[in-house]
Amino acid sequence: MLTGTCHCGAVKIQIPRRPRRLTECNCSICRRYGTRWAYFNSDDVNIIAKRGAMEDYRWGDKALRFVRCKHCGCVTHWEGVERRPGGRMGVNTRNFDPDELAGVRVRLLDGAKTWKFLT
Repeated sequence: MLTGTCHCGAVKIQIPRRPRRLTECNCSICRRYGTRWAYFNSDDVNIIAKRGAMEDYRWGDKALRFVRCKHCGCVTHWEGVERRPGGRMGVNTRNFDPDELAGVRVRLLDGAKTWKFLT
């Protein structure tokens, strides 16, 4: 299990294993957030935070909520608004120690235009 935190430490994210690959997307929100996503089954991710430590942002069709620490503003993950058991979620691996993820392949996703992987 790997554990990451937001900058201030108010939100911890635990993932079950080192991801096989990471995704950098250039869509309008991901490029602004500067995220690098790993995708997991939501049942396998543990988010530890005190009540009120997180807030979310929804846009477009409002099917996803991007979650961030309310104190330091770091984006921690995204999940479906209608959270379903076994649903997919994205974890922002920028909140993890870079040494723990060294060597993991990074794919570039053209989320701005084609929704195809460029690498």
